Amino acid sequence: RRAGAGLAMSEAVGTPESGGAKEQERFLPIANIGRIMRRGVPENGKIAKDAKESIQECVSEFISFITSEASDKCMKEKRKTINGDDLIWSMGTLGFEDYVEPLKLYLKLYREEF
Repeated sequence: RRAGAGLAMSEAVGTPESGGAKEQERFLPIANIGRIMRRGVPENGKIAKDAKESIQECVSEFISFITSEASDKCMKEKRKTINGDDLIWSMGTLGFEDYVEPLKLYLKLYREEF
C-alpha cells in the first residue's frame, strides 16, 4: 500500500454530514447514489439515509483511490491528463484485475461510438 493510501476519506475531508462546501465537493451527489441504489431494491423497498451516505463515502473514496494511482502514473510519465486507459491500468495495479478486461472492452466501444 502506498503512503497515504490508508487515510480514510472521512479523515481527509470530513464526512458527508459535516456539511462544508469544500468537503461536499469530494462526494458524488447523494441523489445520484440513491437513484443507483434504488435499481437494486424492490419497488416498495426503502433505503435509509445513512445507507446512502455510507455508500456515497465508499464510492467517493474508491474513485479517489483509483484516480490517485492514475495521477501518479501520469506524473511519472510527465503527462497532465488522466485518461480512461490510466484509470483501468490503476485498477489492475491496485488489485481489481477482474474488471480490467471488461472495462477495456467498454472503453473501446465507447470510443468507437464517439
